[in-house]
Amino acid sequence: MKKRAKKFVPKYPGERSMTEAEIVVAAESDPDALPLTRSELAKLRRVPAVKRLRWELGLTQQAFAERYGIPLGTLRDWEQGRAEPDATARTYLKVIKADPQKVAKIYEAA
Repeated sequence: MKKRAKKFVPKYPGERSMTEAEIVVAAESDPDALPLTRSELAKLRRVPAVKRLRWELGLTQQAFAERYGIPLGTLRDWEQGRAEPDATARTYLKVIKADPQKVAKIYEAA
């Protein structure tokens, strides 16, 4: 009968079964986990900041647009890269990021 390897059980939160050096060696030896070349990196599309912000807040496009008074079509255009927020919109998004609850409350009261 074949012995099974014992499953690693951490003794404290964040404890790893491998050292940093072992992790690096394992990652570098994995042919499916090779680092991207500069040309491959250049081909990747970045997630627009507004989409990241919406994800961080855990909102759907519809909910984000309604909560902050942004037309849904405009939000979709920003997220899909068809348009970029202008300077005023970028500033508004920065304010939302700084204090989303307060901005929502102020917008709701207006």
